[in-house]
Amino acid sequence: MAPDERGGRDLLGEWRGLMDSLVNSMTTASGRASLPRELLAAMQGQLELAQELFERERRVQRDLTGRLTAPIDAAFDLLEETAVTLRRQAEALQAAGRALEETASLMKRQAELFERTIGSVRAPADRAKAVAGVDRRRRSRGGRKMKPDAGKTTPGARNTKSGARNTKPGGRKTKPG
Repeated sequence: MAPDERGGRDLLGEWRGLMDSLVNSMTTASGRASLPRELLAAMQGQLELAQELFERERRVQRDLTGRLTAPIDAAFDLLEETAVTLRRQAEALQAAGRALEETASLMKRQAELFERTIGSVRAPADRAKAVAGVDRRRRSRGGRKMKPDAGKTTPGARNTKSGARNTKPGGRKTKPG
């Protein structure tokens, strides 16, 4: 029972006890039993009305308190739901971060294996070239190697530029035919 209710009940109990003692003292003082009973009935009616008033007041207070605190409770419920949502988002981001780290690590490992494979396959070819006396190609900007003479034309080599199809070695024109 709430403190207000207990205080209200104590007050009613005390008032009822006081009325009972008053009726007893009036009965003994007057010697007429009907008068105190009439007073007692009226006082009991007042007591019942006062008790009903207290109960109504408590109901109104509970109702009013419930209505006043309902928006606050709703706000707290929303805040709790927001916290749960934020926690789930954080966990999802952590999982995504771990997945990205793992993917990056796997891709690095794959690149290392690919580089080692190329080196393993190239080594015998480089040894064979060295034995044959062939110069090793130089690497271009993209990581590919170029022949030492790449991009240079020698005098007697065919010119393969467009518009120069009908030329002989040395740059002389040929007859169409």
